[in-house]
Amino acid sequence: MGLVKFKLSLLGFLEFAIWGAYLTSMGSFLAGSGFAESIGWFYAMQGIVSLFMPSLVGIIADRWIPAQKMLSLCHLLGGLFMGSAGIYCLMAHQIHLAPLLTLYSLSVAFFMPTIGLNNSVAFNALNKAGLDTVKAFPPIRIWGTIGFICAMLFVNFMSFEGVSFQNSYWQFITSAVISLLMAAYSLLMPDCPVSKADNNASMADKLGLKAFALFKQKKMAIFFLFSMLLGVSLQITNGYANTFIQSFSNISEYADAWAARNANAIIAISQCSETLCILLIPFFLKRLGIKGVMLMSMFAWVLRFGLFGAGNPSDGVWMLVLSCIIYGIAFDFFNVSGGLYVDQETSPSIRSSAQGLFMIMTNGFGATIGTVSAMYVVNHFVYSQPTPELQLAGWRTCWYIFAAYALIVGLLFMFIFKDTRSKATASEISEEAEMPSGYVS
Repeated sequence: MGLVKFKLSLLGFLEFAIWGAYLTSMGSFLAGSGFAESIGWFYAMQGIVSLFMPSLVGIIADRWIPAQKMLSLCHLLGGLFMGSAGIYCLMAHQIHLAPLLTLYSLSVAFFMPTIGLNNSVAFNALNKAGLDTVKAFPPIRIWGTIGFICAMLFVNFMSFEGVSFQNSYWQFITSAVISLLMAAYSLLMPDCPVSKADNNASMADKLGLKAFALFKQKKMAIFFLFSMLLGVSLQITNGYANTFIQSFSNISEYADAWAARNANAIIAISQCSETLCILLIPFFLKRLGIKGVMLMSMFAWVLRFGLFGAGNPSDGVWMLVLSCIIYGIAFDFFNVSGGLYVDQETSPSIRSSAQGLFMIMTNGFGATIGTVSAMYVVNHFVYSQPTPELQLAGWRTCWYIFAAYALIVGLLFMFIFKDTRSKATASEISEEAEMPSGYVS
């Protein structure tokens, strides 16, 4: 039993280390390479491919190729494309946006489906070992977040010829190497069964589209709408927090501040907070219900952005740190409780599809709209300014705009969404609240 848990913990560690190698630091590399005004497109691409790739790859894994082999294939292709992006930057005399964005987009198109595949492989292995997935999976899943943190710190402190990985294309190469290791390691997992397609099933059943009928229910339609609106906030700090913190190094007052030179190390506190906040969800869910926990997440986003706007890497570094601590509530309370709510409000026949719909609304439509919108806001208030001092003022304006948006969404949710579930039912589902929804930053 212990060996199974160890193997799955390593699987999760590698899975999210691939992402952590570049997700929070890519914006700084792009800004330093002259693509500051295009940062949003790189992060929006994750949302765009999430609209169709996880479903497509999931169907293939369900019907034809065992999940562990599909996981390996996706990481092989994703790693090759990510490595190609890094090698292109290494070899090019001048980096051009189009080839870099193309190679990166192909890589994330194959990476995003692996988050769900990784869960499927883990659940299959736990079931074959006779273990309770609800109890056994959360401690295993936490190792994914640890992998993300370790990759962030590695990229933060590692340098080559005096250039930090977090500011160079070496973060892509780091991610590619881990991805290729993951491709090989995935093949060591227990074989996952495939299902023969039901020829009598409707096209909607085959494509998992029946869950869209949930929009006919007013309560669920409102929930999915707010999921999308809150999803707008998900990738903003991933795209711009590192670049913002490092921008202080261009101002003499903050040039020698440790935090300004080690932005990824500061941001890693966010992921540390996640590991703790996942464990707090049952406590709050039992006492506050779904609506209360979701509201905590929404107002946590207000503080997340607002503290960024007020903080600095010197005497205001405590605000940056507090913002990162709050991130665990902002991210996990929304994703985990939202996934639980969808699970409890849908019938078993469409639960998987409903979870897919939840992901599409949050990490597909929401995150895409959010990153593209944030890009235009940052370009207008920051990158249009001629001096570092004016850019810093622009950054603060941007963070306050994002905070105001989160506040409006939270207030609207408070008055519009009606949680009709009984306290008994809320208490029952809180017992399952340690099961992550499958998507992390």
